[in-house]
Amino acid sequence: MILASLPYPQLNPIIVNLGPLALRWYALAYIAGLVLAWWGIVRALKAKALWAKPPFNGQPPASEDQITDLATWSALGVIAGGRLGWDLFYGVILCSSTSDASGFCRDLPGDFLVHPWRLLAEWNGWVPQFQGMSFHGGLIGVVVAVWLYCRRYKLPLLSVADLACAFAPIGLFFGRIANFVNGELWGRVTESPMGMVFCSRYFTALYGTPCPGGPYPRHPSQLYEAALEGVVLFLILQLGLRFFHWQRKPGLLAAVFFAGYGLFRFTVEFFREPDAPFLGALTMGMALSLLTWVAAAALFYTALKPKAA
Repeated sequence: MILASLPYPQLNPIIVNLGPLALRWYALAYIAGLVLAWWGIVRALKAKALWAKPPFNGQPPASEDQITDLATWSALGVIAGGRLGWDLFYGVILCSSTSDASGFCRDLPGDFLVHPWRLLAEWNGWVPQFQGMSFHGGLIGVVVAVWLYCRRYKLPLLSVADLACAFAPIGLFFGRIANFVNGELWGRVTESPMGMVFCSRYFTALYGTPCPGGPYPRHPSQLYEAALEGVVLFLILQLGLRFFHWQRKPGLLAAVFFAGYGLFRFTVEFFREPDAPFLGALTMGMALSLLTWVAAAALFYTALKPKAA
């Protein structure tokens, strides 16, 4: 018999019900991540020592007002990219490559044609349920938003991207904590001391069962990701920004972010329960992490290549 070593806290994923609508910790996590990232970037812009030397010569790459506008663009990019990325990566690519004995796909991708609103959200009556979000899709959405904003207002793309990436782990941290509270994206069954049974009296109303992960202890992989992709990656990037001054080589902070996220996500995939089989031992999360390494390599090359005299 396998016994869990860590108790799952009885946390209600819903903060408050407002009629047919429910305010969830998941939504609050998105808001907290965006607001705190905006606040951190604004404080960094005000730190004159960070921008004293070339290529900035005392001029930060953006103003506070521009970063505030960019935060709005990025919020739209996260939501649109996160949902449409899930549709593409998981609903289409993953569900087209597996017979899905787990029931994860639920007739996808074909059902997108029959019920096209599933491209935007699942629905419970007239209330949308945004339960399928892809971080990699959200990342692509933010990249597009930053590129469009910098192009429109003629801002230095790589330096603005460096700032965004230096504080992006804040959102990753809160997002993974929200996944933990929701009792979703749990890890593989384990006999290790980190085993946790994802059972809660609050889950019955959400999932139709108090134990969506089954009765066996599983790795709390959401917490692993919160620690690695959130806390550790944030500390690395802040050291790079404030002590090693990687921002003086535009694109370097972004390269470290892409490389670090890809490494940590790839590693945690060994402990996280895959949504459905993909390519042998390679999960969809691992495959998408390989793409972040490609992006990181391109950014490293751009940031570190010798500048023409």
